[in-house]
Amino acid sequence: MKPAAAAIDPRPSVIGERLSRVKRVIAVTGWKGGIGKSVTAAVLALILSRRGFRTGLFDLDFAGASAHLVLGAGGKFPKEVKGIEPPPVSGVGLMSVAFFSGDKAVALRGADVSDAMLELLAVTQWGELDFLIMDMPPGINDAALDVLRLLPRTEVLAVTIPSLMAHSVLERSLSLYRSLKVPVLGVVSNMETAGGRSSAKWRVRRDAGLERALGRPERLLRTAFAADLGKVADALVRRRPGA
Repeated sequence: MKPAAAAIDPRPSVIGERLSRVKRVIAVTGWKGGIGKSVTAAVLALILSRRGFRTGLFDLDFAGASAHLVLGAGGKFPKEVKGIEPPPVSGVGLMSVAFFSGDKAVALRGADVSDAMLELLAVTQWGELDFLIMDMPPGINDAALDVLRLLPRTEVLAVTIPSLMAHSVLERSLSLYRSLKVPVLGVVSNMETAGGRSSAKWRVRRDAGLERALGRPERLLRTAFAADLGKVADALVRRRPGA
């Protein structure tokens, strides 16, 4: 008697179909906590939306989902119509595990993280987008590698801070991405101070008013942080995919 064939997971092919009308997938990543990765991803999505681009934001940082807090998404919840439709928050379609977990911590690890990410990617109806911004979990882990495997068009935008330790980890991680032939758009050095000598492609000033603007999209867009991040948005718009 022949052994039963192993079950084939249909989700990868479903994910390809779900994202078939998304022009650009930008993975905002970093390798340490507390560097402003989630704020960078959320504000970048806001800026692109305000410039007339159809933009989505997918918070994949299951252990520390915070994009909903940055955008002030209280009271929003996805609709279920042949899948899940991300609710619009200040013009940005937002998907986050926080919609389902509320204020509770998500106790996932290893294969469970990848499985949850696959499930959300497979059921989310993004429709037509110019940009899908991914707020990645810190580091290069199973979830990050799964994104690169399932979404081969993904472009990486790295976030760091001006510290020796952060830059050391950054360089090692970028080397790995390049060895995997993943397009790296550049590095955003966050929390820069006057006189800093960062070699990053983009420098974002430390903004004392940023914390008070969190949860208020219009106020966020008027911060110095957003003004500096606008240069990153300019570069993304100018760059053609695959260039």
